[in-house]
Amino acid sequence: MGLKVCKFGGTSMADGQVMKKVKKIITSDKDRRFVVVSAPGKRYSGDIKVTDLLYKCYDEVANGLSCKEAFAKIRARFEGIVKELNLDFDIASILDETEERINKEKSADFTASRGEYLSAIIMSQLLGAKFIDCENVVFFNEHGVLDSNKTYKAINEALKGAELAVFPGFYGQDVNGKVKTFSRGGSDITGAIVAGAVNASLYENWTDVSGFLACDPRIVDNPKKIKSLSYKELRELSYMGANVLHSESIFPVRRANIPIKIKNTFRPEDEGTTILPIARYSPNGSIVTGIAGKKNFTVIFIEKSLMNSEIGFIRKVLSVLERFNIAVEHIPSGIDTMSVVVESSAVEGYKLDQILECIKFEVEPDIIRVTENVALVATVGHGMSSSVGTSARLFKVLADANINVKMIDQGSSELNIIVGVKNEECEKCISAIYHEFFS
Repeated sequence: MGLKVCKFGGTSMADGQVMKKVKKIITSDKDRRFVVVSAPGKRYSGDIKVTDLLYKCYDEVANGLSCKEAFAKIRARFEGIVKELNLDFDIASILDETEERINKEKSADFTASRGEYLSAIIMSQLLGAKFIDCENVVFFNEHGVLDSNKTYKAINEALKGAELAVFPGFYGQDVNGKVKTFSRGGSDITGAIVAGAVNASLYENWTDVSGFLACDPRIVDNPKKIKSLSYKELRELSYMGANVLHSESIFPVRRANIPIKIKNTFRPEDEGTTILPIARYSPNGSIVTGIAGKKNFTVIFIEKSLMNSEIGFIRKVLSVLERFNIAVEHIPSGIDTMSVVVESSAVEGYKLDQILECIKFEVEPDIIRVTENVALVATVGHGMSSSVGTSARLFKVLADANINVKMIDQGSSELNIIVGVKNEECEKCISAIYHEFFS
């Protein structure tokens, strides 16, 4: 098929036995040449992820203490993996150096990145592959945004002559030469960056699930599996809480029209889900592809007579949120009304009161009120644009379920319909919509 880049998540790195499965998957296909790995995840219910242990290490050094006690658990975890794999290399010295740098750097990003760093070293030893440290090949600009040109050039330079290589996910280097991480789950992004840099034919993302489901299986029993979906559908569903793939990971591969395949490390024979560029995507005949929800939003409702004729009104409101460094999720509006939807965590405490006062000063609204504890539920699918009555069906089923819709937002592309409901009605809302369109 052509060159493949594979990313393996935390459950695939959890212990030596699972890493042996990963090796078998990689060596079973000669096209799987470049591998990105996460930090070890949970081995069992109640276990602690290595990244969480590392954040505990940072908390200790940030408070002027030594991370020796917290790092001892990390040391035991990685030494245990090396022993399980029967590898003959000096992991103890690497762990000593890592602990020393954590104490010296006193950096949250550097400390958190060490799980991926150590995983990649071990996996490269297991495969007999070249280890490429992302600190030396993934670069962020002065705004904290990926510098694609510099990164792609460095990755290709590092890969010269390498038949098989392993990268640690999740981090790179900022303009000051310090380690900088992506947000949690950012190894998905690293995998996509490597795939984009080498112009892979396929980006395989190996997890502990056999692809995307039409909704959360904790809400609906045995939901339908999605065989294929578009980048746009993936972006919508991932952002709204479908956590199979990081929502930002599609951008590097989308630019190069590289398909993504979601596969299960523990069931490699399963078909999985393919994510395709829209030019190569054929809708599967379903009106709705999937439903996802996300809780804890705050809606700021503003009303003012003749708002539509007041030039710059929306800009003034948004400039207030910009000053407070708050991202806006949605802006449903009418002639004399607008609502601004933000994540509740961004406006906690006195910040919300300050924002409201600033908005009152800037635009002098007739009414301004706040609704908190709102969940957003997105119904996503290319099929909705060509199906008459989709909205009517959706709102009827919510009415029948006695769910009060607090907000409605539909994009002009007709790819999604987003409704705002009470936090406590989120699961009920998702279930009702799923059964309407899939049962």
